[in-house]
Amino acid sequence: MSGSMDIEALGVFQIFTGGGTGTGFLIDSTRLVTNCHVVAPYRTVAVELRDKRRVVGKVRRKGPVELDDMKFLRRNTARKAKITLPGPFTMAQQAKNEFYADDDEMVMDLAAAVNEEAHDLVAAGADVIQLDEPWVRNDPEAAKRIAVKAIDRALLGLSVPTIVHVCFGYAAVVHADKPSGYSFLPQLADSTAAQISIEAAQPKLDLGILADLAGKTVVLGVIDLGDQTVESPELVARRIGDALKYIPAERLVPAPDCGMKYLTREVAFGKLQALSAGAALARRQLS
Repeated sequence: MSGSMDIEALGVFQIFTGGGTGTGFLIDSTRLVTNCHVVAPYRTVAVELRDKRRVVGKVRRKGPVELDDMKFLRRNTARKAKITLPGPFTMAQQAKNEFYADDDEMVMDLAAAVNEEAHDLVAAGADVIQLDEPWVRNDPEAAKRIAVKAIDRALLGLSVPTIVHVCFGYAAVVHADKPSGYSFLPQLADSTAAQISIEAAQPKLDLGILADLAGKTVVLGVIDLGDQTVESPELVARRIGDALKYIPAERLVPAPDCGMKYLTREVAFGKLQALSAGAALARRQLS
């Protein structure tokens, strides 16, 4: 709870819970947070873990996964609250299909399960729903075929603002040089998501690609999570200014590149302070 209160104090626009971020999906004896569950025999999707174990079951949602997290957050803040869910395409990319005749059918079943979870979270007080879809980069051809359709299914009927987040992976995990462009990004302009969230600071993204996201609000990473040094407000404002060459201010939301769980609390807090101060400086420069 203290973490959420700290974030409020910084003046950051939206609040995050710790659940469902990036590719850090967990397993227990009965379920994956990806909503792939053990159900009936002979109707199987196999999910292969790092130790090569597999958990099988037809994709369906047996019950809520992040609902308690959302209820806890709602009890402890009156501010706007955003909660994240793993996207259906990303989950499918981490699963080994041993049941469905068509991989795309598996993706769409995952999307339906995510949609049920999202509706429960909105009912519990979520103001914004975000889908994390970092693995669209893993198979851009498959992403072009099914990712937007699956995203739209996962977001179907939601009454709150929606976001799709893409990135190249946690800086603490992905040590190699990150590319300066995405193999799948402009296509997200055709999704029903209101906002597209992208990692940009660490990979030094060519921001010209923002022009391809016409009509979308862009949640732009201006905080580099691969660098333990806390940015100055001036650097953050400069990164915001670079983005404003391609999209108008009313469609830009400055943000960290991705999740901050690998940073120390001190560094993470400092970077959020820099984000808030840098955004304020950018606003003053525009006025």
